[in-house]
Amino acid sequence: MLITDFDFELPDRLIAQEPLKNREKSRMLVVLRTSDSYADEHFYNFPRFLKKGDVVVLNNTKVFPARLFGTSETGARIELFLVRETETRVWETLARPARRLKTGKKINFGEGLRAEVLEKTDEGRVFVKFETDGDFDEILEKVGKTPLPPYIKRGAEDFDKDRERYQTVFARERGAIAAPTAGLHFTPQILEEIKSTGARLAEITLHVGYGTFEPVRVDDLSEHRVLPESYEISEETAEILNQAKAERRRIIAIGTTTTRTLETAVFKHGKFVAEKDSADLTITPGYKFQAIDGLLTNFHLPQSSLLVLVSTFGGYKLIMESYRHAVSEEYRFYSYGDCMLII
Repeated sequence: MLITDFDFELPDRLIAQEPLKNREKSRMLVVLRTSDSYADEHFYNFPRFLKKGDVVVLNNTKVFPARLFGTSETGARIELFLVRETETRVWETLARPARRLKTGKKINFGEGLRAEVLEKTDEGRVFVKFETDGDFDEILEKVGKTPLPPYIKRGAEDFDKDRERYQTVFARERGAIAAPTAGLHFTPQILEEIKSTGARLAEITLHVGYGTFEPVRVDDLSEHRVLPESYEISEETAEILNQAKAERRRIIAIGTTTTRTLETAVFKHGKFVAEKDSADLTITPGYKFQAIDGLLTNFHLPQSSLLVLVSTFGGYKLIMESYRHAVSEEYRFYSYGDCMLII
């Protein structure tokens, strides 16, 4: 299939710019694969769609303040978005304006945090080495800003108003440059209601990286590859999931990041294994899901790898029809938007 097959019209007004005051009051489009149908619901009713014995899998990654604003030696305003640490204190970044950053240029971010440009790539990445007068992570917490996606518009002075809200209530393992947004709908009360249904909660960690939202740069999806992202599955979670599979109980993934982690593990090993590794699986049409039985996910960008994954799980025709319905009913899209439950 072609990436253009996954296009749809999305008015700008449906791109959610602010989160709801109450996380659980998001709308939820319930997509039923067995009957090729969908129905309008609200997320606070999510526990009603669970069965006793289901396992609901959460991604407990925690977003760190990966956006930095600094000043170069010549006084130019520089913005860096941290993508990944390649070696101690050396980071691959996205920079703006990159044209000002020549090799050897130094940037000051305040609080004793400085960086020197080591390399610029043809793909537009800038590698920098940080220097600091104290603990790097502690200083980054002070001077870094919340790494909101570019479609959420904020002034530089407003980034940190999202620092708490752009985290799930179960975020624990620091390392993501974007939130696992399907998890943003959950509250402590909803988690308790899930347990009361007889379903079980389990956690994995996948540190959301640039690969999750990198644009698809090929026409033919068979040539597309999503960048690897690091994940961890604990012994407890692997045991819970393997037992559920053996007993034919449903595994419901919360988000595409959780889905990619679980499917990568089973694709590699034929079962769930406790490990730290890289999720390098790219899910495109024709892939046969082996790990999950249900998926809660937000509404994604047109022609994105995430929409391709969701369509592969839910069925291309049904998911694209569901998206057109969501647009017509003015669901809220993307990170702070509404959600879709596919079962």
